[in-house]
Amino acid sequence: MLTRGVRGAITIEKNDKKSIKDATLELVNTILDKNNIETENISFAIFTVTSDIDADFPAKYAREYCGFEDVPMMCYREMDVKGSIQKCIRVLICINTTKRQNEIKHQYLKGAKRLRPDITE
Repeated sequence: MLTRGVRGAITIEKNDKKSIKDATLELVNTILDKNNIETENISFAIFTVTSDIDADFPAKYAREYCGFEDVPMMCYREMDVKGSIQKCIRVLICINTTKRQNEIKHQYLKGAKRLRPDITE
């Protein structure tokens, strides 16, 4: 098996717990579904948020609702670059898989589609 990274991002409208929870669940579940990932094959996950998100930790919701109880996770603050996307949650999920790099389906949802227009549907 190989280790591969699966990337994704999603934006939220409001900096509150419900918005963070809903967006995290949508993002993580979409990544798991589109890539047929079972949580036992996840090595770790890293979440980042833009500086305007501080109401809660996205990893908390992955742990509580997506089966990530045994997955090592960290949350970090994204670099604050002038003109960059706001209210954005990003994730890097590192998986063990037999898939080739070009078979990984990264997911950019809602306003985060503009981060990677080359790979969004």
